[in-house]
Amino acid sequence: MTTSTQTLTTTQVYRVYIKATPEAIWNAITKPEWTTRYGYTGLVDYDLRPGGAYRVKATEEFAAASRAQGHDIPDIIIDGEVLEADPPNRLVTTFRMLMDPEIAAEPFTRITHEITQGANGVCSLTLTHELDGAPKLAAIVGGGFESQGAGGGHAWVLSDLKTLLETGQSFAD
Repeated sequence: MTTSTQTLTTTQVYRVYIKATPEAIWNAITKPEWTTRYGYTGLVDYDLRPGGAYRVKATEEFAAASRAQGHDIPDIIIDGEVLEADPPNRLVTTFRMLMDPEIAAEPFTRITHEITQGANGVCSLTLTHELDGAPKLAAIVGGGFESQGAGGGHAWVLSDLKTLLETGQSFAD
């Protein structure tokens, strides 16, 4: 995979406002019956205690689409460790993408999800991804390969999550 020569930010911060409860947002992030419905449709598996495992398994549809584009991917496409879990307010994990050998060789990064209750049933969801030493992953999660079919990164996933929670439909529906 070739990384563009653009300057990459080692900490990327995304915030979206969602008309949903903190519990609904937390469930949409941590439950596989939700994560298969938006974004890249992975099956998440969290052991929600410090030191617990965090894994994302590719759905068969995702794996088939990757194969159709000439890319074999492993069953587990993301792995990491739960560092902090405070339902439904804060989730901190390490993160390593395993779909590409060059990206898998980069160090684990750190993702923090913060859910804050606001007025009128609207919550903010802030995702902070610390990407020190992981320029290829930073380009992907920043949406840098969207034109090459790699999706729009975190901004796209969060937008799809918001759409699903507010309308009951994802971008794919």
